[in-house]
Amino acid sequence: MTRVLFVFLDGVGLGEADGAVNPVMAARLPTLLGLLGGRRPVRDEAPIHAAGATLVGLDATLGVPGLPQSGTGQVALLTGENAARLFGRHFGPWVPTSLRGLLAERSVLARAVRAGLRVAFANAYPEEFVAAIEKAARGPGPLRAAPPLAALAAGLLTRHTAELARGEAVASEITNDGWRERLGRTTVPVIEPEEAGRNLARIAAAHDLTFFAHYSTDHVGHRGSLADAVAALETVDAFLAGVLAGLPPDTLLVVASDHGNIEDLRGGHTFNPALLLAVGPGHVEFAAGSASLVDVAPRILRWLGVGGEGRPRE
Repeated sequence: MTRVLFVFLDGVGLGEADGAVNPVMAARLPTLLGLLGGRRPVRDEAPIHAAGATLVGLDATLGVPGLPQSGTGQVALLTGENAARLFGRHFGPWVPTSLRGLLAERSVLARAVRAGLRVAFANAYPEEFVAAIEKAARGPGPLRAAPPLAALAAGLLTRHTAELARGEAVASEITNDGWRERLGRTTVPVIEPEEAGRNLARIAAAHDLTFFAHYSTDHVGHRGSLADAVAALETVDAFLAGVLAGLPPDTLLVVASDHGNIEDLRGGHTFNPALLLAVGPGHVEFAAGSASLVDVAPRILRWLGVGGEGRPRE
């Protein structure tokens, strides 16, 4: 069985090859370009089939009118269910209350746990955020996104300050600057993106399925600053370099997004295909069967030998 490392990047689509609006054209991306044979991840280039990686676009509209949004898009990505259609429209940024039961029951994390696999949610969250859930009907904003909600329901939201300080977790922002500056966690070390990537690879080496979520790509896409967007993409590229340097050879790396945004700085979310990058053993087969957001979670489960209800296949 191949291990899977699933890296979620919020708000990354395949846009036009236009340097005036798409920071992908200006950013220094040696890791990504190396994987893709020198070709940039833009709409007109996809699909890209290289020796060790495949890049395709994922339909994020799912047959529902309106701009794709994070709440329903992330539920679709994590469960394989058309969350926008079930809810009646695209919705975000948080997961609609009516879809939280579906996410808890059907997420790729919950189903892998029920199958008896070793599963890790690699993001660190402040322990007081998690404690707040026990005191209120809903937790703080960051815990209303699909990844931590799915992790909480699966019993995997267990990495906090101590784990981050020991390199046994990764900050959602990749580097630890936010924890140090906004949360006052000065015991958490300064870390470069490459080192954070190596930490994630080390976690993945001890598990069958590892999930990590990064949101800054969507945040800077909404701000519309080309310089900030370029910096965000270069951080991700350096992070992936660290991941690939430490990832065991039996691990398939899946990098996917929920909708477009950062690839076109003219006005927030887009109708562009969301990014899907598969790297490592079986990358061609994995990407070939992935056409929309709802294809990713089922394919990961099949890759791990898990049946439709989260039970091991006979």
